[in-house]
Amino acid sequence: MSHQTGIQATGEVKEIFAKARNGEYRLIKVVIEKEKLVLGGSKRAAKKWDQEWDSYVLPLVEDDMPSYLLYRLDTTNNQGYEWIFLAWSPDHSPVRQKMLYAATRATLKKEFGGGHIKEEIFGTVKDDVSLNGYKKYLSSQAAPLPLTAAEEELRQIKLTEEIDFPKESIKLSSTSPTEVKDLPKRIPNDAARYHFFLYKHSHEGDYLESTVFIYSMPGYKCSVKERMLYSSCKNPLVDTVEKNLGIEIAKKLEIDNGDELTSDFLYEEVHPKQHAHKQAFAKPKGPTGKRGGRRITRAPGDDGDDD
Repeated sequence: MSHQTGIQATGEVKEIFAKARNGEYRLIKVVIEKEKLVLGGSKRAAKKWDQEWDSYVLPLVEDDMPSYLLYRLDTTNNQGYEWIFLAWSPDHSPVRQKMLYAATRATLKKEFGGGHIKEEIFGTVKDDVSLNGYKKYLSSQAAPLPLTAAEEELRQIKLTEEIDFPKESIKLSSTSPTEVKDLPKRIPNDAARYHFFLYKHSHEGDYLESTVFIYSMPGYKCSVKERMLYSSCKNPLVDTVEKNLGIEIAKKLEIDNGDELTSDFLYEEVHPKQHAHKQAFAKPKGPTGKRGGRRITRAPGDDGDDD
Protein backbone atom coordinates (compact mmCIF):
# COMPACT_ATOMS: atom_id res chain seq x y z
CA MET A 1 0.00 0.00 0.00
CA SER A 2 1.62 3.24 -1.09
CA HIS A 3 -1.00 5.96 -0.50
CA GLN A 4 -0.45 8.52 2.25
CA THR A 5 -2.38 8.31 5.54
CA GLY A 6 -1.99 11.91 6.69
CA ILE A 7 0.18 10.77 9.60
CA GLN A 8 3.13 13.11 10.19
CA ALA A 9 6.28 13.04 12.33
CA THR A 10 6.40 14.84 15.66
CA GLY A 11 8.93 17.57 16.31
CA GLU A 12 11.00 15.16 18.43
CA VAL A 13 11.27 12.69 15.57
CA LYS A 14 12.26 15.41 13.09
CA GLU A 15 14.94 16.65 15.48
CA ILE A 16 16.46 13.21 16.08
CA PHE A 17 16.37 12.52 12.34
CA ALA A 18 18.51 15.60 11.74
CA LYS A 19 21.04 14.50 14.35
CA ALA A 20 21.01 10.92 13.06
CA ARG A 21 21.89 11.96 9.52
CA ASN A 22 25.07 13.48 10.94
CA GLY A 23 26.08 10.14 12.44
CA GLU A 24 25.15 10.71 16.07
CA TYR A 25 22.94 7.62 16.37
CA ARG A 26 23.27 3.96 15.40
CA LEU A 27 19.60 3.01 15.69
CA ILE A 28 16.28 4.82 15.75
CA LYS A 29 12.90 3.20 16.36
CA VAL A 30 9.73 4.98 15.24
CA VAL A 31 6.15 3.91 16.02
CA ILE A 32 2.68 5.26 15.25
CA GLU A 33 0.75 6.58 18.23
CA LYS A 34 -2.35 8.76 18.11
CA GLU A 35 -1.91 9.24 14.36
CA LYS A 36 1.61 10.57 14.77
CA LEU A 37 5.10 9.19 14.08
CA VAL A 38 6.74 9.20 17.51
CA LEU A 39 10.11 8.09 18.83
CA GLY A 40 10.09 4.52 20.14
CA GLY A 41 13.75 4.28 21.13
CA SER A 42 17.29 5.09 20.01
CA LYS A 43 20.87 3.85 20.41
CA ARG A 44 24.16 5.65 19.89
CA ALA A 45 27.04 4.05 18.00
CA ALA A 46 29.89 2.59 20.07
CA LYS A 47 31.32 -0.29 18.03
CA LYS A 48 31.33 -1.41 14.41
CA TRP A 49 27.92 -1.69 12.78
CA ASP A 50 27.89 -5.49 12.58
CA GLN A 51 28.96 -5.85 16.23
CA GLU A 52 25.96 -3.90 17.47
CA TRP A 53 23.20 -5.07 15.13
CA ASP A 54 21.60 -7.96 17.04
CA SER A 55 22.04 -6.44 20.51
CA TYR A 56 20.42 -3.19 19.35
CA VAL A 57 17.75 -4.32 16.89
CA LEU A 58 16.29 -7.53 18.30
CA PRO A 59 15.33 -6.20 21.78
CA LEU A 60 13.41 -3.33 20.16
CA VAL A 61 11.12 -5.40 17.91
CA GLU A 62 7.89 -6.57 19.55
CA ASP A 63 6.24 -9.88 18.70
CA ASP A 64 2.76 -8.42 18.24
CA MET A 65 3.24 -4.82 17.09
CA PRO A 66 4.74 -3.31 13.89
CA SER A 67 7.36 -0.60 13.97
CA TYR A 68 10.01 1.13 11.87
CA LEU A 69 13.73 0.86 12.59
CA LEU A 70 16.53 2.83 10.97
CA TYR A 71 19.99 1.30 11.41
CA ARG A 72 23.16 3.16 10.46
CA LEU A 73 26.02 1.48 8.63
CA ASP A 74 29.62 2.72 8.78
CA THR A 75 29.68 3.40 5.02
CA THR A 76 28.81 6.75 3.45
CA ASN A 77 27.53 8.14 0.17
CA ASN A 78 27.47 11.68 -1.19
CA GLN A 79 24.68 12.57 1.28
CA GLY A 80 26.33 11.16 4.39
CA TYR A 81 26.03 7.91 6.30
CA GLU A 82 24.10 5.04 4.72
CA TRP A 83 21.16 3.55 6.60
CA ILE A 84 19.13 0.35 6.54
CA PHE A 85 15.36 0.80 6.80
CA LEU A 86 13.72 -2.13 8.61
CA ALA A 87 9.94 -2.35 8.23
CA TRP A 88 8.88 -4.68 11.05
CA SER A 89 5.41 -6.24 10.67
CA PRO A 90 5.08 -9.45 12.72
CA ASP A 91 2.59 -12.10 11.66
CA HIS A 92 0.63 -11.93 14.92
CA SER A 93 0.05 -8.17 14.89
CA PRO A 94 -3.45 -6.80 14.18
CA VAL A 95 -4.31 -6.50 10.50
CA ARG A 96 -5.33 -2.88 10.90
CA GLN A 97 -1.91 -2.05 12.36
CA LYS A 98 -0.16 -3.83 9.50
CA MET A 99 -2.12 -1.84 6.96
CA LEU A 100 -1.53 1.43 8.76
CA TYR A 101 2.24 0.92 8.95
CA ALA A 102 2.41 -0.21 5.34
CA ALA A 103 0.52 2.88 4.19
CA THR A 104 2.70 5.25 6.24
CA ARG A 105 6.06 3.76 5.25
CA ALA A 106 6.58 6.17 2.34
CA THR A 107 5.92 9.14 4.65
CA LEU A 108 8.61 7.99 7.08
CA LYS A 109 11.21 7.48 4.33
CA LYS A 110 10.46 10.90 2.89
CA GLU A 111 10.74 12.52 6.32
CA PHE A 112 14.10 10.87 7.00
CA GLY A 113 15.47 11.39 3.50
CA GLY A 114 15.37 8.58 0.97
CA GLY A 115 18.86 9.34 -0.30
CA HIS A 116 20.32 8.17 3.02
CA ILE A 117 18.59 4.75 2.85
CA LYS A 118 20.79 2.14 1.18
CA GLU A 119 18.58 -0.93 1.68
CA GLU A 120 15.00 -1.57 2.72
CA ILE A 121 14.12 -4.84 4.46
CA PHE A 122 10.65 -6.11 5.32
CA GLY A 123 10.48 -8.50 8.29
CA THR A 124 7.73 -10.67 9.77
CA VAL A 125 9.90 -12.83 12.07
CA LYS A 126 12.97 -11.84 14.05
CA ASP A 127 15.33 -13.80 11.85
CA ASP A 128 14.35 -11.48 8.97
CA VAL A 129 15.68 -8.43 10.80
CA SER A 130 18.67 -10.08 12.50
CA LEU A 131 22.23 -9.62 11.27
CA ASN A 132 22.07 -13.07 9.72
CA GLY A 133 18.83 -12.12 7.98
CA TYR A 134 20.45 -8.98 6.57
CA LYS A 135 23.38 -11.00 5.24
CA LYS A 136 20.96 -13.46 3.62
CA TYR A 137 19.20 -10.52 2.02
CA LEU A 138 22.50 -9.23 0.60
CA SER A 139 23.33 -12.67 -0.78
CA SER A 140 19.96 -12.98 -2.45
CA GLN A 141 20.35 -9.54 -4.03
CA ALA A 142 23.81 -10.37 -5.35
CA ALA A 143 22.84 -13.77 -6.77
CA PRO A 144 21.58 -13.83 -10.36
CA LEU A 145 17.93 -14.70 -10.85
CA PRO A 146 17.33 -18.34 -11.82
CA LEU A 147 17.09 -18.81 -15.56
CA THR A 148 14.01 -20.17 -17.23
CA ALA A 149 14.40 -23.27 -19.39
CA ALA A 150 14.38 -21.09 -22.51
CA GLU A 151 16.99 -18.71 -21.09
CA GLU A 152 19.24 -21.59 -20.06
CA GLU A 153 18.90 -23.08 -23.54
CA LEU A 154 19.89 -19.75 -25.09
CA ARG A 155 22.83 -19.43 -22.73
CA GLN A 156 24.10 -22.88 -23.67
CA ILE A 157 23.70 -22.13 -27.37
CA LYS A 158 25.72 -18.94 -27.02
CA LEU A 159 28.46 -20.83 -25.21
CA THR A 160 28.66 -23.35 -28.05
CA GLU A 161 27.97 -21.10 -31.03
CA GLU A 162 31.32 -21.84 -32.66
CA ILE A 163 31.33 -25.63 -32.91
CA ASP A 164 34.20 -27.05 -34.93
CA PHE A 165 32.28 -29.51 -37.13
CA PRO A 166 35.27 -30.58 -39.30
CA LYS A 167 36.89 -32.15 -36.23
CA GLU A 168 33.78 -34.15 -35.36
CA SER A 169 33.37 -37.65 -36.82
CA ILE A 170 30.70 -40.36 -36.93
CA LYS A 171 32.00 -43.66 -35.59
CA LEU A 172 30.61 -47.19 -35.65
CA SER A 173 29.54 -48.12 -32.14
CA SER A 174 28.07 -51.63 -32.44
CA THR A 175 26.90 -54.22 -34.98
CA SER A 176 25.30 -56.81 -32.72
CA PRO A 177 22.45 -58.89 -34.25
CA THR A 178 19.17 -57.54 -32.89
CA GLU A 179 15.60 -58.82 -33.02
CA VAL A 180 12.61 -56.51 -32.86
CA LYS A 181 11.88 -57.53 -29.27
CA ASP A 182 15.43 -56.57 -28.24
CA LEU A 183 15.56 -53.30 -30.16
CA PRO A 184 14.33 -51.03 -27.30
CA LYS A 185 17.22 -52.23 -25.12
CA ARG A 186 19.73 -51.07 -27.75
CA ILE A 187 18.58 -47.46 -27.52
CA PRO A 188 20.55 -45.50 -24.86
CA ASN A 189 18.48 -43.27 -22.59
CA ASP A 190 21.25 -40.79 -21.80
CA ALA A 191 22.88 -40.15 -25.18
CA ALA A 192 21.88 -39.52 -28.79
CA ARG A 193 22.52 -42.19 -31.45
CA TYR A 194 21.93 -43.10 -35.10
CA HIS A 195 20.68 -46.66 -35.74
CA PHE A 196 20.30 -48.65 -38.96
CA PHE A 197 17.98 -51.56 -38.25
CA LEU A 198 17.28 -54.40 -40.69
CA TYR A 199 13.59 -54.95 -40.11
CA LYS A 200 12.70 -58.55 -41.07
CA HIS A 201 8.97 -59.12 -41.41
CA SER A 202 6.13 -60.32 -43.62
CA HIS A 203 3.77 -58.06 -45.51
CA GLU A 204 0.78 -59.28 -47.50
CA GLY A 205 2.30 -62.75 -47.68
CA ASP A 206 5.77 -61.60 -48.75
CA TYR A 207 8.91 -61.82 -46.64
CA LEU A 208 10.69 -58.44 -46.50
CA GLU A 209 13.92 -57.05 -45.09
CA SER A 210 13.56 -53.28 -44.80
CA THR A 211 16.28 -50.89 -43.60
CA VAL A 212 14.93 -48.48 -41.01
CA PHE A 213 16.95 -45.43 -39.94
CA ILE A 214 16.31 -44.47 -36.30
CA TYR A 215 17.54 -41.20 -34.81
CA SER A 216 17.19 -41.37 -31.02
CA MET A 217 17.54 -38.21 -28.94
CA PRO A 218 16.59 -38.45 -25.22
CA GLY A 219 15.52 -34.81 -24.94
CA TYR A 220 17.25 -32.48 -22.53
CA LYS A 221 19.38 -35.21 -21.00
CA CYS A 222 21.85 -34.37 -23.78
CA SER A 223 23.86 -31.18 -23.94
CA VAL A 224 22.97 -28.46 -26.40
CA LYS A 225 26.16 -29.16 -28.32
CA GLU A 226 25.31 -32.85 -28.67
CA ARG A 227 21.77 -32.07 -29.85
CA MET A 228 23.06 -29.57 -32.39
CA LEU A 229 25.69 -31.97 -33.71
CA TYR A 230 23.33 -34.91 -34.14
CA SER A 231 20.66 -32.76 -35.74
CA SER A 232 23.13 -31.21 -38.18
CA CYS A 233 24.83 -34.48 -39.17
CA LYS A 234 21.67 -36.58 -39.62
CA ASN A 235 20.85 -35.68 -43.24
CA PRO A 236 24.45 -35.88 -44.53
CA LEU A 237 24.74 -39.37 -42.98
CA VAL A 238 21.51 -40.60 -44.57
CA ASP A 239 22.52 -39.18 -47.96
CA THR A 240 25.88 -40.94 -47.76
CA VAL A 241 24.29 -44.29 -46.91
CA GLU A 242 21.69 -44.05 -49.66
CA LYS A 243 23.80 -42.57 -52.47
CA ASN A 244 27.31 -43.85 -51.80
CA LEU A 245 26.51 -47.22 -50.24
CA GLY A 246 23.36 -47.87 -52.27
CA ILE A 247 21.25 -48.85 -49.26
CA GLU A 248 17.58 -48.05 -49.64
CA ILE A 249 16.08 -46.73 -46.42
CA ALA A 250 12.45 -47.72 -46.16
CA LYS A 251 11.62 -45.44 -43.21
CA LYS A 252 13.32 -42.67 -41.20
CA LEU A 253 12.24 -42.36 -37.55
CA GLU A 254 12.99 -39.89 -34.76
CA ILE A 255 12.29 -41.06 -31.21
CA ASP A 256 12.83 -39.97 -27.61
CA ASN A 257 13.34 -43.44 -26.15
CA GLY A 258 13.39 -47.07 -27.17
CA ASP A 259 10.04 -47.91 -25.58
CA GLU A 260 8.33 -46.63 -28.72
CA LEU A 261 9.91 -49.32 -30.90
CA THR A 262 7.31 -52.06 -30.68
CA SER A 263 6.58 -54.57 -33.44
CA ASP A 264 3.23 -52.93 -34.23
CA PHE A 265 4.79 -49.47 -34.31
CA LEU A 266 7.49 -50.50 -36.80
CA TYR A 267 5.02 -52.30 -39.04
CA GLU A 268 2.65 -49.33 -39.17
CA GLU A 269 5.52 -46.93 -39.88
CA VAL A 270 6.96 -49.03 -42.71
CA HIS A 271 3.54 -49.94 -44.12
CA PRO A 272 1.20 -47.06 -43.29
CA LYS A 273 -2.48 -47.70 -43.81
CA GLN A 274 -4.09 -46.01 -46.79
CA HIS A 275 -6.87 -43.62 -45.88
CA ALA A 276 -8.05 -42.74 -49.39
CA HIS A 277 -11.85 -43.00 -49.19
CA LYS A 278 -14.08 -41.70 -51.96
CA GLN A 279 -16.62 -39.28 -50.67
CA ALA A 280 -20.09 -40.61 -51.41
CA PHE A 281 -22.60 -38.28 -53.00
CA ALA A 282 -24.68 -36.85 -50.23
CA LYS A 283 -28.35 -36.49 -51.05
CA PRO A 284 -29.60 -33.11 -49.83
CA LYS A 285 -31.80 -33.33 -46.84
CA GLY A 286 -35.38 -32.23 -47.14
CA PRO A 287 -36.80 -29.36 -45.15
CA THR A 288 -37.09 -30.01 -41.49
CA GLY A 289 -40.26 -29.57 -39.49
CA LYS A 290 -43.68 -29.53 -41.10
CA ARG A 291 -43.89 -31.21 -44.53
CA GLY A 292 -45.23 -29.25 -47.51
CA GLY A 293 -48.68 -29.76 -49.03
CA ARG A 294 -49.38 -32.96 -51.01
CA ARG A 295 -48.97 -32.58 -54.76
CA ILE A 296 -51.20 -34.46 -57.34
CA THR A 297 -49.61 -35.63 -60.61
CA ARG A 298 -51.91 -35.97 -63.63
CA ALA A 299 -51.36 -38.02 -66.78
CA PRO A 300 -50.82 -36.12 -70.07
CA GLY A 301 -54.08 -35.18 -71.73
CA ASP A 302 -56.08 -35.60 -68.57
CA ASP A 303 -57.96 -32.36 -68.09
CA GLY A 304 -59.36 -33.58 -64.85
CA ASP A 305 -63.10 -33.44 -66.02
CA ASP A 306 -65.41 -36.38 -65.29
CA ASP A 307 -67.71 -37.68 -68.06
